[in-house]
Amino acid sequence: MAEITLTPRAAKRINEIMGAEPPGSSLRISVNGGGCSGFSYAFDVAQGREADDIVIERDGATVLVDAMSLAYMAGSTIDFVNDLIGQSFKIENPQATASCGCGTSFSL
Repeated sequence: MAEITLTPRAAKRINEIMGAEPPGSSLRISVNGGGCSGFSYAFDVAQGREADDIVIERDGATVLVDAMSLAYMAGSTIDFVNDLIGQSFKIENPQATASCGCGTSFSL
């Protein structure tokens, strides 16, 4: 299965966010049913790891993705963007056939 890539900008922002969290905290990204396009991404701070978690690390930042979500995110790139609309994590998912304007939901 294709791996998930974390950009340097995303790693930097994750490190900034985790700096305010308890030591050992990680960013968890999961895929849930729902959203305007069928599936949506959820971003949470995790205090521990689950047995089926895939661990993505870059420049000291850690992202956790559960095995079920990995099936929907394989090959994706996680980036952090700062544009006129605001700041957000952006996931470029090669499996997505469509996505909504907000960029947090997609369909396969």
